[in-house]
Amino acid sequence: MDEQALLGLNPNADADFRQRALAYFEQLKISQDAWQVCAEALAQSIYSDDHIKFFCFQVLEHQIKFKYSELTEVQQQLIRETLITWLQAQMVNPQPEKTFIRNKAAQVFALLFVTEYLTKWPKFFFDILSVVDLNPRGVDMYLRILMAVDAELVDRDVVHTSEEARRNTLLKDTMREQCIPSLVESWYQILQNYQYNNSELTCQCLEVVGAYVSWIDLSLIANERFINMLLGHMSVEVLREEACDCLFEIVNKGMDPIDKTKLVESLCQVLQSAGLFSIDQEDDVDFLARFSKLVNGMGQALIASWTKLIKSGDMESAQDTLQAIEAKVALMLQLLIHEDDDISSNIIGFCYDYLHILKQLSALSDQQKANVEAIMLAVMKKLTYDEEYNFENE
Repeated sequence: MDEQALLGLNPNADADFRQRALAYFEQLKISQDAWQVCAEALAQSIYSDDHIKFFCFQVLEHQIKFKYSELTEVQQQLIRETLITWLQAQMVNPQPEKTFIRNKAAQVFALLFVTEYLTKWPKFFFDILSVVDLNPRGVDMYLRILMAVDAELVDRDVVHTSEEARRNTLLKDTMREQCIPSLVESWYQILQNYQYNNSELTCQCLEVVGAYVSWIDLSLIANERFINMLLGHMSVEVLREEACDCLFEIVNKGMDPIDKTKLVESLCQVLQSAGLFSIDQEDDVDFLARFSKLVNGMGQALIASWTKLIKSGDMESAQDTLQAIEAKVALMLQLLIHEDDDISSNIIGFCYDYLHILKQLSALSDQQKANVEAIMLAVMKKLTYDEEYNFENE
């Protein structure tokens, strides 16, 4: 490789060196086989400079994204072997790679996944799992790859062509059929093994579960062993925020209204037993912001179930769901009047939707009238506090 050009990869290099590095990158992108030099550099750990390693991954990324179909079978196999060899090296390297390199590597793995999983690499995840096992650095890369794959398949901020959308649907369908149960089992093993001694990996895994639960079979996650573990994490300070987010995604998943009500109620019973329904103004605001989002999600999920049951004519189940909703109003009010705006604003959706369903009832009970009055007082109290706070800080 052009050593002089590589000097320009350093952010602190002068303009001439940076320009030369940029030109070199463009040269490698259009070259037929220069990318192989980058593949060799990664596989054999030739360079120690972080910016050069990142650069090599960028070259591979471009090759996979734009020129992969032009490669021979042998060249495609070389890219697969390069990535696996690099991954194996992460298990034994004296120091872990910088986060930005690991993230870029995960993106390259994900690009190769969407390109090859349906044809040449159906054992993609099994091959990665066989390499990483439960090695902490390997698990870290495995979880980053999973998040990168999810971003490729379901990221709504990315505009996909109709062909890419069809491909992504087929990829998800094939994953559900061939490997998702095994992946879920690996997540459980990771959570079980690291929940007490590696909070970073545990939080990463909870993020993966929360991301994938939106498009996999919910029963794989919403079962006794997984839910009990997640609820246990709610009592661990360094895990509870990610656990909150994960439970929110589970609650947010579309499902039968009666089953959804049962799921939400079972979660609420355990959370209430753990003392989480008693809000203290002095509690950690970052956690309460996540918790209020979860409560809001549970409340809105129950309201959505109530609406579906009313439309289907199942009045008995609808009444049971309405009672479940109203049992959460006291908690909603505690969060609504919290001094922190992030906490109170996260519960507004539940508050608004609850008032909306009361408007649809032919008559309100005394308790429902009291709830409306309490909500109005809570809103006024919150507005008064905000005005006083703004006045004091002007």
